[in-house]
Amino acid sequence: MKRVIRSLADIPDQVPIFPLAGALLLPRMVLPLNIFEPRYLAMVDHALAGDRLIGVIQPAIEPGGATAEGDSPPLSGIGTIGRITHFEERPDNRYLIGLMGIIRFNLASEVESFAPFRKAEVECAPFESDFEEGHGEEDVDRHAFLAALRDYADFAEFEIDWDDVTAMSVEDLVNSCVMASPYGPRERQALLETSTLRERAEMLTALAEVEMSRSAPGRNLQ
Repeated sequence: MKRVIRSLADIPDQVPIFPLAGALLLPRMVLPLNIFEPRYLAMVDHALAGDRLIGVIQPAIEPGGATAEGDSPPLSGIGTIGRITHFEERPDNRYLIGLMGIIRFNLASEVESFAPFRKAEVECAPFESDFEEGHGEEDVDRHAFLAALRDYADFAEFEIDWDDVTAMSVEDLVNSCVMASPYGPRERQALLETSTLRERAEMLTALAEVEMSRSAPGRNLQ
């Protein structure tokens, strides 16, 4: 029987860890992944045979914004537990999976494992509000965020289906924009670690304003 994840009590103390530079997964968002390395194929097999949970975390961010390299790089302090909600086994020995974010975690410690993939003890209690859909939406200035999104869409010259945007909840709007944002590992880690939805929206807006101002120094951003 598949485990239903509804509270901290449903989260195991240890989860398999997938270090992935530039990765950003937020609660109720889906991260598509193309799995082909043998150790991570084994990780997916392990997850599918159990509770389908995988912890996605970036390698540690080094001075200058680069991520640590190597087969077992040191890891950032915060990641996200996701659950495999879709998988497709390809004939060329790959998995295409969809990982839905459940809750962020503090990395407590790595644990020894005879498996080819890494495992860690995690602490999710500081992020318990991640279970609450729409938590903090009332504090976000939706009008200001949409105005910033319009400015950035014009700047980056990409099209947006505004009917879809209008129908989205504030949480879905902010988090989908964050996950689709083009920023590097350091900025994406900072966005992941924000305490509130409002802080996340304001940080993304600030990053966009800085990017636009660098391309147009005389631009007057509100």
